[in-house]
Parts: sequence; C-alpha cells; structure tokens
Amino acid sequence: MTSATMRPAGTGGQQAQGRGLGLVVFASVVLAVVGIFNLIYGIAAVANAHVFVAGAHYVWGDLRFWGWVTLLVGVLQLVAAGGVLTGSQLARWYGVFVVSLSAIAMMFFIPAYPFWALVIIAVDIVAIYGLCAYGSRANIEAA
Repeated sequence: MTSATMRPAGTGGQQAQGRGLGLVVFASVVLAVVGIFNLIYGIAAVANAHVFVAGAHYVWGDLRFWGWVTLLVGVLQLVAAGGVLTGSQLARWYGVFVVSLSAIAMMFFIPAYPFWALVIIAVDIVAIYGLCAYGSRANIEAA
C-alpha cells in the first residue's frame, strides 16, 4: 500500500532535519582553507613576491594595497570559520559576508594572478551556497 500521498511517520510533511549539515561543515572548512590561502596570498603581495604577473595595472591601488586587503579578509575568514563551526547563525551570515568580500577582492587580483584568483572565486561561490542553502538553525540543531 504505497501511495504518492503517504509520508513516512514523524515527518509531518516537513523536510528531514539535519539535511545539508555536511555542506555547512564543508563550507566552514572551505572558509578556513581559503582564509589561510588569503593570508599566504596577502603576505606574498605585501612582500612583492615574484609569483605575480609583472607590470599588472590595477583600477585602484597597487599590488601592496590589495595584499593588505587580502590579508585582512583572510583573518576575517578564519574568525568566520570558527563561528560557523560553533553553529551560530550570526557567524553564518558573517561568513557569507566575508566570503563575498573575498570573491570581490579576488576580482581585483585577476590582473596579477588570473588562474588562482578565478579558482578562489569559484570556491567562494561554493562556500556561499553551502552557508545560504543549508545553514538554517533547524539543520544545525538536528546534528
């Protein structure tokens, strides 16, 4: 007796709780990893390392300025990653904001190091999706 209208006992027509928790944990780990990458990337830019394209032109600022911005964003991402792992909703939205800042900052790094900047932007988008789509309080508490 299976029917399309029958629901498993106890669900009450709602989504299963805890759905997507793995993606939230993944997003917080990605936040931490990208934060560490941004720290390294920012230090390299501030120190004028030779890993960047020579003679890159920026719309605003220079390589050293964007290195400091990236370094600051990296620290903010590490703080957000710790907060998201604790299950705080404020930290989740703070994480979305910081990852969005990281993606925007990486757009300014495209002239200096195009492939790496595009990879970080793609990873940031996946982290934003994980935090926005599955980071609800019910999913976090169900775990």
